[in-house]
Parts: sequence; structure tokens; C-alpha cells
Amino acid sequence: MKNKILILLVLLISVSGFSQNWITDIEKAKASAKKENKTIILVFQGSDWCAPCVKLDKKIWHTDEFKDYAKDHFVMLKADFPKRKKNALSAAQQMHNNQLAQMYNSKGYFPYVVVLDENGKFLGSVGYKNASPSGYIKLLESFKS
Repeated sequence: MKNKILILLVLLISVSGFSQNWITDIEKAKASAKKENKTIILVFQGSDWCAPCVKLDKKIWHTDEFKDYAKDHFVMLKADFPKRKKNALSAAQQMHNNQLAQMYNSKGYFPYVVVLDENGKFLGSVGYKNASPSGYIKLLESFKS
């Protein structure tokens, strides 16, 4: 029994160690980007209804290649807009996401990836692209110059 618990704990720790570190507050993202000299990647998604959002999540954000690169170069900021009641955000988080959408995604595109500098200045944007993680990284990095 103790071995099973130990194995379960090791698995949980290793899975959480490889997960993407998403921030959901723009001010925290800007502070982190300034402190670590990183670019902010703001992702507008509909996690429970938008098929291209799910593809982007699986093909790019959850890959080891992207996560390894992002941890040293990007601050990942998520603005999710789920539709199902069971996935509803808190009222405060929903209001925050709505404000982000007013500032950076007024046309309501999903998925919509916005590249920002450490002060929240718009550098570029892209939607879903059928690209490899390295190709998507190059695209995101191209907005910096």
C-alpha cells in the first residue's frame, strides 16, 4: 500500500513539473515578464467549444518542445472563454478576461494569440496555424523584431 501511494505521489509531482505555467492575470504577467526579461504570449481560447483552440493546445502548448522553449522565453497568459456551465470561471476572472478581450481581441477571434512586450504593448498576433512547435515558436519570435 505504501509503495502505491509513493508511486502515485511521484507521478503527480512529475506531471505537474511538466505542465505549462499559465498565468491568468495581466498585471502578474507583466511583472513576471519585466523581472525575467520575457515576452508575454496571451492566448484567447474557448477551451470547451473551439475545435481549433483544442488543436492548438494539443499540437503546440502541450508539447515538450514548446514547454521547454517557453519556460526560458515566454510568460504564458491565458484568457479562456468556456461556454459550459461546469467550466464556468469565477465572476472576477470572467470580468478580467472580458477586459483583456476589449483591449486585445475586440473582434472576438478564437483561438487568437497575441504577442506582447513586458509592458503589455502589442507586438503581433496569430491564430491557429498547422505548424510544428518549432515553426510556431519562430512565428511568435518574429513579432519581437
